[in-house]
Amino acid sequence: MSRLRILYSRLRAEEKQLAAAAEAKGIPCSMEDIRTAPWRIEPYEGDVFLARCIGHLQNTAVARLLEAGGARVVNPSRVMETCGDKLATSAALAAAGIPQPAFRTAFSEEAALEAAEELGYPVVFKPACGSWGRLLALASNRETAEAIVEHKAHLGAAHQVFYIQSYVEKGGFDVRAFVLEGRPLCAIRRTSGHWITNTARGGRAENQPMDSELCDILGRVQAAVGGDFLAVDLFLTRLGWLVNEVNDGAEFRNSSAPTGVDIAGAVVEMASGLMKRDKRGEKRGVKRSASESGSSSPGE
Repeated sequence: MSRLRILYSRLRAEEKQLAAAAEAKGIPCSMEDIRTAPWRIEPYEGDVFLARCIGHLQNTAVARLLEAGGARVVNPSRVMETCGDKLATSAALAAAGIPQPAFRTAFSEEAALEAAEELGYPVVFKPACGSWGRLLALASNRETAEAIVEHKAHLGAAHQVFYIQSYVEKGGFDVRAFVLEGRPLCAIRRTSGHWITNTARGGRAENQPMDSELCDILGRVQAAVGGDFLAVDLFLTRLGWLVNEVNDGAEFRNSSAPTGVDIAGAVVEMASGLMKRDKRGEKRGVKRSASESGSSSPGE
């Protein structure tokens, strides 16, 4: 029997909610820690995998292994690659004509400072790969920018690609919206006295109504990036919506209560639908080299 397999590297509230939702809906499900055994390409029988690993590289790697054998992964590795790289995300949005904050990319300290001058202060320095609002730095003048650039230059090769974005005055809030199979699902408004509004950094969440303009831009984002389940971060400006970031491994623990939407339930129903639509029978896939782990218990 086909089942939903939730892959994780650290068990968070979201994975527990997904397992509980699957159990409540009678969807066969297992939870598997990818770290406990090696992986190899082997046959599998039509399972759908929710890749929920915290690390972008681990999540993408396991998705590639699974897809090499024909497995269905939520989200596909190509979507992870785009969403996990801010430059790749910005390029996809630009190609689709989707409005976003102005940005520059630089490959030297001198060019990074020149980029900041071109954009005009204040600017935000972001790591090309990163989440939870970590390692973001706001520069209000050249002196601050010089200090940030010097610091980044000593952080290793991953920080030698400088991503610099215009600071957007967002009135103390931004919006995180969830998109499921191209359909806008729900959205929260994140409010904070700090310029970083992530709920992981203490931002307060409340329901954000979904008007036609917001739904339209979310549909365009999904068409540009792809994916089954996305979280899109946006700014509302006097000129309309700007897409800030697109996330493939979205956290939603602080979003279901304010929106009244069972996000975990919607995701597992979507995955169950993928299993039902898979009529191809036995295919090549990936299994653990040790015995399969996990159970359908939401308390794992």
